[in-house]
Amino acid sequence: MKILSQHMKSGQFKSVYLIYGEEDYLRKQYKDRMREALIGDDTMNYNYYEGKGISVKELIDVSETLPFFNERRLILVENSGFFSSSQEELAGYLKEKPETTCFLFVEKDVDKRNKLFKTVSSLGYAANMTAPDERTLIRWISGILKKEQRFMREDAMRHFLERIDTDMENIRRELDKLVVYTDGAQEITVGDIDEVCTVYTESQVFDMVRSVAEKQQSKALELYYDLIAQKEAPMRILYWITRQFNQLYQIKDLQSKGYPDHVIAERMGVRDFVVRKNKTLCQRFSLEELRKSIQICVEREEDVKTGRLNDRMAVELLIIQFSA
Repeated sequence: MKILSQHMKSGQFKSVYLIYGEEDYLRKQYKDRMREALIGDDTMNYNYYEGKGISVKELIDVSETLPFFNERRLILVENSGFFSSSQEELAGYLKEKPETTCFLFVEKDVDKRNKLFKTVSSLGYAANMTAPDERTLIRWISGILKKEQRFMREDAMRHFLERIDTDMENIRRELDKLVVYTDGAQEITVGDIDEVCTVYTESQVFDMVRSVAEKQQSKALELYYDLIAQKEAPMRILYWITRQFNQLYQIKDLQSKGYPDHVIAERMGVRDFVVRKNKTLCQRFSLEELRKSIQICVEREEDVKTGRLNDRMAVELLIIQFSA
């Protein structure tokens, strides 16, 4: 991302780019910024292709067309699947294409062993849009709020990140809701967040597992029925419960080996606040209890798949068993 910003600032561009990775918000943001920097509002020298089945021959034919009253032609190709399949022809052509043509590929998934990926990386630049770490995310959120003349205290910020889906597109939507809701006030509080924000399923399941650990059976079941009322499928809820116990097991295991929170987060591929949130809950279980809980979840899934139990009853009995 830093390299892309440097190229846009200097105006010195490569002839081919690939923007890829899991973070949808960043892919879209940098796609739009790169298009603006490369071609501006020029539509005559801009060609856009999207989806599977794009003709490589057509791309080559368009690429051979000289730009009209502009130094370059931009061809933007999005969600093509080219980087997970064999594209020998396109990979070979990129080495010989006119200098006046710039290709910008935008993909969510790529295979780095793919010949086209290697070609783009050697001829131009491939930018991986990974999810930002916690500190970067907090700076980004704070910057958005500052522009809206709002702020959150640290406890509210952490509560916000723990309660919602932290996909950047979703964060932006939730911040917009909070800005509208708090019109006339500068501070966004925990109460505002609880009142307005859509709680992520994972966060609700965390509350359910915490209730199970505290042997608050009625509360755990109430949370389960709330998820059902929100049209969450029982097997989806079972997946999240299994995932929650698996996270707790990994955190407790790595803690026992002396790893600090940030290293645990890195090894698990989660953000630091996920580890912090789960640490207290980990103390309520032994490693053996967590391992057994994961095994029971797997057994209940098997009960549903083999028809011994229906899905809703299987999860309900699981919660009752765990919280007894």
